[in-house]
Amino acid sequence: QSSPVVLQSAMGNSQAKGDHNVALNVERQLKYGCNPHQNPAAVCRVDDNKTLPFEVLSGTPGYINLLDAINSWQLVRELAEATGLPAATSFKHVSPAGAAIGVPLTEVEIQAYEVKNADQLTPVALAYIRARNADPLCSFGDWVAISHEVDVVTANILKVEVSDGIIAPGFAPEALEILKAKKKGAFIVLKADSDFKPPELEFRTIYGMGLVQKRNSEVFDASKLEKVVTKRTDVSEQAKQDLILASVAAKYTQSNSVGYSKGGMMIGIGAGQQSRVDCVKLAGRKVTTWYMRQHPKVLGLKFKEGVKKQERVNARVRYIEGDQTELELKEFNALFDSAPAPLTEAEKKEFMKSLKGVAISSDAFFPFRDSIDHASRLRSQ
Repeated sequence: QSSPVVLQSAMGNSQAKGDHNVALNVERQLKYGCNPHQNPAAVCRVDDNKTLPFEVLSGTPGYINLLDAINSWQLVRELAEATGLPAATSFKHVSPAGAAIGVPLTEVEIQAYEVKNADQLTPVALAYIRARNADPLCSFGDWVAISHEVDVVTANILKVEVSDGIIAPGFAPEALEILKAKKKGAFIVLKADSDFKPPELEFRTIYGMGLVQKRNSEVFDASKLEKVVTKRTDVSEQAKQDLILASVAAKYTQSNSVGYSKGGMMIGIGAGQQSRVDCVKLAGRKVTTWYMRQHPKVLGLKFKEGVKKQERVNARVRYIEGDQTELELKEFNALFDSAPAPLTEAEKKEFMKSLKGVAISSDAFFPFRDSIDHASRLRSQ
């Protein structure tokens, strides 16, 4: 049975004066809060809303699951509206590890992402594959959001990935059954309500204090790119698409946030750093890893039979980073029948010169040129 919780906070500005009563009607108990010891925990309907923004079709969501679900759903919905294409994102700890739209893969990407039956991929599946492969090391155990109905092709791809749950506006009947069977029924499946209208104001309480603000309803679309203030004014349609993608992703990334995008996908996201240039560098390191996964020596790694997919993902990243300890190197070499030759710094530097057409966006302005200088090393234009 629903039980109301009433929050009251006093507002003193010209737009929101007086007391605000917010009724939180407990709709569903959660496994626990942010941590296992934080009980009780529940998800609530707000005020007069008769429903939540989603319906639970399978599994038991937790507190962080729902934060990921709501933020990721807003991201893909806005991205799909701004680009006119299916969108997907891979969320971890309330920030995207990757986000993308449904555009075709190159032959090299098909090989680097270990894609099977590439000729059978749908736009929705393409968006998900790209989102997952922005940073597959971080996407391990992720939360997935997709802007369109999840089809069987996409469900079969998701079936073999290590993931906690998904939110989407709908599921093909067979796709839903595939996902409900994942993790022996523990995989969380949420059906988003596309018609849900969120309240204009958002409230939060912390340590006995109440906060209120207007919901961030600002949408980044092509209209935000009409005024180009730099000397160079020739912005291609691909660049505009990538700038929209990076800007929408940055909006739903914990600040400070900076993201690089290319070819319809995020290729590096830097989240939650106290210094903006550190975000640029963190995201830039991920860009380097993403692109180096397409290096011939990385593509040519011959793993032993039986090495699991995530082990291959992790091994490729460590091979690219190249700073293994003696013990790490021993474990790495054990994944192969014959130990691969190292990837040298000179080879990495030479290959990175071929990276072009990278877009970058930040959730706030760059206060110093150090961020721009670093981004330019990664061919941001």
